[in-house]
Amino acid sequence: MQTSFADKNIEKITPPEEFIKQANISNSDIYDQFEENWTEGWETVADFLDWKRDYDSVIEPTDSPPYYEWFVGGELNATENCIDRHVREGRSDDPALRWIGMCGDTKEYTYGSLQTEVNEVAAMLRGLGVGQDDPVALYLPRIPELPITMLACARIGAPHVVIAAEYSADIVTSFMRETGAKTIVTCEGYHENSGNRSLAEKATESANCINCDITKIVVSKFNRQEKSERGYDYRTHKQKHQGKTVEPVSRASEDPLFICYASGPSGEQIGMKHGTGGYLSYVAWTSYAALDIKPEDTVWCPAGMEWITGHSYAIYGPLIHGATTIFYEGSPASSDKHRPWKIIEENGVSQFYTTPTAIRTFMNWGPAYPNSYDLSSLRLLGTVGQRIDPESWKWFYKHIGKQNCPIIDTWYQAETGGITISTLPAICDMKPGSAGVPLPGIDATVVDADGSEVSTGESGYLVLTRPCPGFFRPVQTANQTVQEYWTGFSDINESWVYFSEDGAVVDEDGYFKILGRLDGVINIGYDSKTRVHTSEIERVIDNVDGIDEVAVIRGHHGIKGEAPYAFVVPSDPNSSEIQSQVVDNVRQNLAIHACPEEVYTVPELPRTYSGGVLKKVLEDLLNKDRLGNTDLIRNPDVLDQIAVEIRHRS
Repeated sequence: MQTSFADKNIEKITPPEEFIKQANISNSDIYDQFEENWTEGWETVADFLDWKRDYDSVIEPTDSPPYYEWFVGGELNATENCIDRHVREGRSDDPALRWIGMCGDTKEYTYGSLQTEVNEVAAMLRGLGVGQDDPVALYLPRIPELPITMLACARIGAPHVVIAAEYSADIVTSFMRETGAKTIVTCEGYHENSGNRSLAEKATESANCINCDITKIVVSKFNRQEKSERGYDYRTHKQKHQGKTVEPVSRASEDPLFICYASGPSGEQIGMKHGTGGYLSYVAWTSYAALDIKPEDTVWCPAGMEWITGHSYAIYGPLIHGATTIFYEGSPASSDKHRPWKIIEENGVSQFYTTPTAIRTFMNWGPAYPNSYDLSSLRLLGTVGQRIDPESWKWFYKHIGKQNCPIIDTWYQAETGGITISTLPAICDMKPGSAGVPLPGIDATVVDADGSEVSTGESGYLVLTRPCPGFFRPVQTANQTVQEYWTGFSDINESWVYFSEDGAVVDEDGYFKILGRLDGVINIGYDSKTRVHTSEIERVIDNVDGIDEVAVIRGHHGIKGEAPYAFVVPSDPNSSEIQSQVVDNVRQNLAIHACPEEVYTVPELPRTYSGGVLKKVLEDLLNKDRLGNTDLIRNPDVLDQIAVEIRHRS
C-alpha cells in the first residue's frame, strides 16, 4: 500500500465555545500527563470506579504474552458501579434506562426500579442453578429484558454472552459450546421491522444440538406454565422472586464480565473475554473523555447489544456515570423518517452516537424531517462502525447538530473494548472524514507490510504499540489469536505491536484517516452492528446444492456503505432459482443481514495461474473501477461475461 492521501487543504472546525466551557476535559495537558507517566494515567482512569478491594498494581505481564493483567488484586462488581452506588447517593428516582418500542409503547426504569428488576432476575438465575463464572447466553432482541439480564448476570458474577437475534441456530450452538454456556435466555413474540418474530424455536434447536442439559428461559408475550417444552417462562419465574435482593458478587479485576464475538483476521469468529476491572475502567474513561457523559445526560447509542459498542456506550458507559440511556427497539434508520428526531426531541437526548450508514440514510431522506423537530437538547454527536465521508460528516454537523455540536468520529474494535482513536471534543479541531488522534494513553501508528512506519500522507496498516485496559483475552484460541494479531511481544515499550487489520493514513497534524478493513470483514446491517467475514458467507453458500464455486466480496452500497456481493458458478447454467436459494440459505444458516445484496451467476471465477481467485478484479468490475494489471489472470475472457452479468442485474 503506497497510495498517497495527503491533503493540505482539508477543513478544520474548532469546537463550539459553549461546549468547551462545560466539557469534562478541556485541558490539553491530559495528553502530556499520560505521556510523562503512562502508568499513573491509567490509575486516574481506575478512579472512576468504586472498588471493593483496592488493586495492588496497575499492570502486570501474564504467563500468556502478549496479554497483560490490569489493576491486579483489585475487586469490584459491575452492577454496584452502574446502579447501587447511584441509589446510595440519593438518585433512586432518576431515570436510568428508557425503553422505546417500535409500536410506540415505552417503559422507564429509574435507578431504584432498575436495581429492583436486576435483583429479581439475579435471584431467578441463581434459583435456576446459575452460579459464579457460569456463562449465560442471551439470545434476545432489543427488549428491556436484554440489558436487565446482562446486569443481573454481572451481579452474580456470571459472564454474559449476547448473541445477535439475526443469527441462526448453528451460530448459537457454536457460541454456547465454545463458551460453555449451559443457560440461554431467549424470547418469542417480539416485534421487528418486518413483523413479529420468535427466537424460542431456534434456541430450542440449538439446545438440542448440545450434548448436555441446557436451561432455557423464555420471554413470552403471555405468561405460561412455570416450565414447558420450550423452557421456563421469564416473567412467571421472576415473579416468584419478587422483592428479593442479591448481594453483588465481588469479582477480581481480571474475572470476565462478558464474552462477545467478532470476526478475526482469518475470518473465523473469535470469542473475546473482557475483564471486569480493566474493561469498566476503560469504558468509564472513554465515556467521560470522548462522549462527555455527565449524570444529567440522556445518551442514545442505537448500536446492537451484541456489538461492543452496545455493551460499552449503550449500557455500561452511561450507567457508570449515572446518566439516562435510551434503548430503542428498532433501528433509527428504519422506514419511519420521523422517529429518530421525535425520540431526540421527546427525550431531550444530549449525545447521539450513531453510524455513517444511518447518517447516509438520513441524508437520503432529506433535512426536512429533522428540521421539523426541536433538536436543541443535543450537545455532542458521534459516529462509529465505518469511516464517514466528509460530505456525510458535514450534513450531520449542519442539519442535526446545527453547527453547535462537536462530532467525534471514533475508531476502535471489539478487541480494544472501547474508543481508541478520536478527537477529544473540547480540545481538538475536527476534520471531516478524519477520526483524529489516539486518545491519551493510546499509542498508534501506520506501518507498511514490513512493519516500518510510513511517511506522512502515505497509506498503510494501522497498529497499536501499547496495550490498554479494555483489551480482550481469547476464549480458547490463544495461540491462533497471537499469530493473527501480534508480531512480537516481550516488553510494553519495545515490541508489543497489535495489528488491527485496518488501513489508515496519518496527516501532518497526526490525525488518522481510517481507510477500512484490509481483510474480508464486512460491516453489515443498517446499524453496521455486525461484522461478518466473506469466508463465513462463502462457507454457507458453498453448501447450496447446485453451486460449484463461490466468491463473496465487499462492494460499495449507496446507503449501507458496504455490503456483501456473491459470485457463484452454478452446476446448471440455466437454473433460475439459484439466486433465491443462495439468499435463503444464508438467511437460515448465518444471519439475515449477511445475505448478499446481489447474487451474480457466472461461468467461472477469474483465477491466477496458480488457481487463486482474484477478488480484487471482481471488486473493480462491481464498483466500475479501472482494472489493474490483468496479466496474471489465467482466464481473462471471462471478465467480459462477468461485466455483462453485473450490468444485467444492476
